[in-house]
Amino acid sequence: MNRYDAAGRGRRMASWNAPSTGPNQAINAALQVLRDRSSDSARNDWSSESIIQKWTTTLVGIAITPRFHRIKSKERRQEINDLWTDFVRQADADGVLDAYGMQTLAVRSWIERGEMFGRRRYRKASDGLAVPMQVQLLEADMVPNFDADTYTGLPVNNKIRSGIEFDNRGKKIAYWVYKEHPGDGVWSGAGGTPDATALVRVPAEDMFHMFEPKRIGARRGVPTLAPILAKQRNILDYEDATLERQKIANLFVAFISRSLPSLDPTDPNHQALTGLESEIDGEAAPLLPMKPGLMQELEDGQTVAFAKPPDAGTSYSDYMRTSHLGTTAGTGVPYELAVGDIANVSDRTLRVVINEYRRFASQRQWQIVIPQMCQRAVEWFADAALLAGKVSLEEREAIVRAEHAPHGWEYIHPVQDVEGKALEVKNGFRSRSSVIGEQGDDPDVVDQERADDAERERALGLPVSGVADDTSSTAAPDPAANTNRDEVAQAELERIKRVEAQTDALREAARATAARDRAQARQDELHQSVLALLRDPESV
Repeated sequence: MNRYDAAGRGRRMASWNAPSTGPNQAINAALQVLRDRSSDSARNDWSSESIIQKWTTTLVGIAITPRFHRIKSKERRQEINDLWTDFVRQADADGVLDAYGMQTLAVRSWIERGEMFGRRRYRKASDGLAVPMQVQLLEADMVPNFDADTYTGLPVNNKIRSGIEFDNRGKKIAYWVYKEHPGDGVWSGAGGTPDATALVRVPAEDMFHMFEPKRIGARRGVPTLAPILAKQRNILDYEDATLERQKIANLFVAFISRSLPSLDPTDPNHQALTGLESEIDGEAAPLLPMKPGLMQELEDGQTVAFAKPPDAGTSYSDYMRTSHLGTTAGTGVPYELAVGDIANVSDRTLRVVINEYRRFASQRQWQIVIPQMCQRAVEWFADAALLAGKVSLEEREAIVRAEHAPHGWEYIHPVQDVEGKALEVKNGFRSRSSVIGEQGDDPDVVDQERADDAERERALGLPVSGVADDTSSTAAPDPAANTNRDEVAQAELERIKRVEAQTDALREAARATAARDRAQARQDELHQSVLALLRDPESV
């Protein structure tokens, strides 16, 4: 007896065919079809394209940038930052994008087709590049998914699995890469095994492979849309069918049948009902116009039958919403962001949804994008800079330990979010640097910009922005500014003294007035007593 209903083999579960396949066998049989259908869905289905766009924008934003804080010398750090900036502009081996644009394209390719590759391409010193190296992005199709124990150019004891070469210890040694994209007409050979002349063996240290393994031991990745492609197709068909039904529902046709002959059988241009001349359409077919408020009398034997087109239906919106709630959940993107439907969502609910989505996105950033692509690019940059003699070996080791800074998240509620972070810093729960870094900025750069702004504001006599002015700034003191500050302080001191003197005078005047008021009150009291005595002497 099964202890789990899902493991039963009765009537309810008889149609559930769940083969016991390994992580790679399950992928190999369907990978190319999944890729092709995922790309086709992205080209033709707005919801699929939206999901891919949202993931790409969320994971990359403007850029994921490295920070070389382990370079202790500020001058050398700035020089290496400048060298990196030059490399960013020249990084693309295809000469189309800069390094940060390549990040966007790489992540999109991974989300859409399940994986992507990058190849290090060495360049000559005479090419005039910042460092003698560029990066070439490769689609998933560029590494064929095939297995081989013997192959032209394959070293003894090595084997090819899923297009990746392993040694007898299971270490990745190389990738077998097409010279040209197979979708552009490269012959794949017989039986699914690529022609050896169409492939080139690329050492593993010159490649990076970005994908999200779904099972332990998986060698290739599947598209993000894979779990929902069948559902997406059905939704798209339903949407198209509803649109066609809407078109048909707008058709209004009346058919007139008659048992009487026309007034003039030889003249097709006269109406059978009225005997008047018929209106003729572009194909010379007579039309009987319908006009508002028309009451048309029919001849004996004539009847009118109206077409009954299908109704457009009222469940379209509910069905589409319910369906897309499932498809967006299957890809990890909130329905509200993928579809743009926030009509019935409160601010608090939306914040919870976005924060959970960002948590998932941060996981993918730090576990996939940064280690598999960004860190590899920094290592290649450091190696090329070392070979070119632009950094030392010690600096190379510091560069490869760069800190990566993803593009910061936008504030959902700017005032509340900033106040919350300020309280965290004030109460010692976190540092200013962590808050600045969370926004994708460099704390050193931000602090230097603040110092420059404060110095400029002081020189112009403007109020210093930000926190209270700190006269212990490391900036060189300006004697003229110090003189001005002393004069202002002296004038302020004199003003305070005058205010104090005026306050003392007012205080003395108030005391004198109070004394006079008390004396007058006493005098009035005595006067009233004398008057009472004069009126009634016996009362005393």
